[in-house]
Amino acid sequence: MSSDETPNVPTPRNSREAVREKAQQVHAQQSRARIMRRIIIGAVAVVAVGAIGTAITLAVSAQVSKPQLTPTGMQSDGVVVNDVTAVTASDESLTSPTPAPTEAGATETPSPEPTAPERVEIHVYVDYLSPDAGEFERANSRQLASWINQGAVSVSYHPVALLTASSNGTKYSLRAAAAAACVATHSPEQFYAFNHDLLDDQPKVGSDGLSDAQLADVAGAVGVDNAKAVRSCIVDGDFVTWAKDATTRAIDGPLAGSDDLVLSSTPMIVANGEAYVGALDDPAEFSQFVLTVDNDASQKSAPAPTTTPTPTPTPSS
Repeated sequence: MSSDETPNVPTPRNSREAVREKAQQVHAQQSRARIMRRIIIGAVAVVAVGAIGTAITLAVSAQVSKPQLTPTGMQSDGVVVNDVTAVTASDESLTSPTPAPTEAGATETPSPEPTAPERVEIHVYVDYLSPDAGEFERANSRQLASWINQGAVSVSYHPVALLTASSNGTKYSLRAAAAAACVATHSPEQFYAFNHDLLDDQPKVGSDGLSDAQLADVAGAVGVDNAKAVRSCIVDGDFVTWAKDATTRAIDGPLAGSDDLVLSSTPMIVANGEAYVGALDDPAEFSQFVLTVDNDASQKSAPAPTTTPTPTPTPSS
């Protein structure tokens, strides 16, 4: 049995149009997807840039708004020591010099000491990692303490940081100088003992040095007042920026009490404007230097002798 119905089969032309239309639809969808991706990526980039900019702005604002802390109780970046009575029991040897033994029958020769009414002004620039600074302190601390208690000299200690790069990246010199400034600010009567302990028992050059917590422990061991404030100051690095700036000022000069001296190494000892260039481990040589400076100051301050003018005779008439 035959039928006149024909199957519903698309003609080649209709098939091509359908494929073309489908391709156009796919292309349009892909274009829209690409546009959306670009919009999303752009929006994310804008948000990211904005977040970075905000973070930078906040960081800079915080840095600018953070006050640059400066230690108190200092003169020309130095701590003036006029009294060494407030040392701890462990430092009693500083105020009680032990006389050197003498041979039988020999007469002990006293070390020369400044005696002028005006105190000799001694400025000692110390880097707490410097072996030479430690050597000078160990050799001369008793002598200096004795002079201070006698009122013969006024000693100013200037913490500086020339060896910041010599402690495996821990910046011990800088942190120790800042710690000394913390003690000078919050417990000035214990500064001398703290300064002495840091120099008397030093870490070696090239080592990590003491941590901030260990520096705070040293301060506690010398009996600082306001122990919490001192520890917080040291651990938070309150005076690190000051220590760096103080070192720069010393390098640029002139040093305190001098006209043209600049810091080139530590320790650097200046007495009445004169730099000491003798042996660091010889108290007798240093004592002679101070005595000479003292005598020079006495001669300069002594009034010049006056003479009574003699009347000029006039010829008699």
